[in-house]
Amino acid sequence: MYKKESISASQMSVLFFVYMTGSAIINIPGPLTSFAKTGAWISLLISWSLGVIFLLGLLYLNRQHPGLSFIDYSRKMIGGPFTVLLAIPFITLVLHMSAGIVLDIGLFFRSSMLRETPMYVIHACVFLIVSLTARSGIETMARMFTVLISVTVLSVIVTLLLSIYYFKPEHLFPIAPEGIRPILHGAYFTSGFPYGEIFLFSMLTPYVRKEDRERFEHGMLLAMVANGICFILVTVCAIMVLGPLCGSVKYTLFQIARLIDIQDIIERIESIIGFALVVGSFMKATIALLVLALTVARLLKLTDYRILIFPLALVNFLLSIVLYKGETRWSEVVGNVWPLWNAIANVLPLIIMTLITLFTAKKRSH
Repeated sequence: MYKKESISASQMSVLFFVYMTGSAIINIPGPLTSFAKTGAWISLLISWSLGVIFLLGLLYLNRQHPGLSFIDYSRKMIGGPFTVLLAIPFITLVLHMSAGIVLDIGLFFRSSMLRETPMYVIHACVFLIVSLTARSGIETMARMFTVLISVTVLSVIVTLLLSIYYFKPEHLFPIAPEGIRPILHGAYFTSGFPYGEIFLFSMLTPYVRKEDRERFEHGMLLAMVANGICFILVTVCAIMVLGPLCGSVKYTLFQIARLIDIQDIIERIESIIGFALVVGSFMKATIALLVLALTVARLLKLTDYRILIFPLALVNFLLSIVLYKGETRWSEVVGNVWPLWNAIANVLPLIIMTLITLFTAKKRSH
């Protein structure tokens, strides 16, 4: 089933970095700072450490069940009915994730550029592109996203460098002015988005070429380290520029880019960050739709997941329109409900599968 398409270990690492960093690097600093204040970077360290543990569990499962996806080795170890029970929360979360990512793109456009355009028009255009990209396959996605994430990261670096003039290190102090609870709240938020979502890659790891599997683990861990550095760097820079206002501003990097004005030559560069946000969200939505199609296809034992792409994209489109009315409600779901939902849909299956695999491995060794 997985023989038709394959990618290298480095390409899978790029996809993982895209998925973990793409939209989150623009979206996370504002809400995180509103929760954790100047201790936001400590929250990121805590949740990133949890993310590393989740990734190690995923890599262990991949090593013990080479060439198999989560649905495949779950069916092999605990049977079909229990696999369906684990897969239902997983599928509902990925459905909502795809819809939520595109909703975020729509909200961004409505608040900054296309104020008179109906949301359903924006969502329909995005989902059409997302579904066509997902249908083209993981090989095409890997090549395309390597270029797009390079441009995205470069635009973020340029924005941060141009904003150095506005840095005020005194905004970073005092650290944790309100104690440990806000920091833990921030860690709870970021442990759900994006680190709780790592288990989705259990559906994609079988696509790594056999000869590359030894390098695969190192590449994934390297991508995780790069992700942590990017998040902490962007969050610290945002706090230094915006200070106490950072927690009340959405799309933090977009607002920082608006401030940049160098000798009336370099100004109004927020369109670059707007591009980075849209492209990052598009890439993550495409990966989520691909994972959704693969999961449903493996549950139904279909040979080709592509026949599900357009129907699932249509369901996602309808969800993005009717599910959440307004930005406040969506922000509340992401900040409070999403981490718990991720724990049930992603972290719990990861723990169950890891424990069962450990137990059976020990049994075989004896």
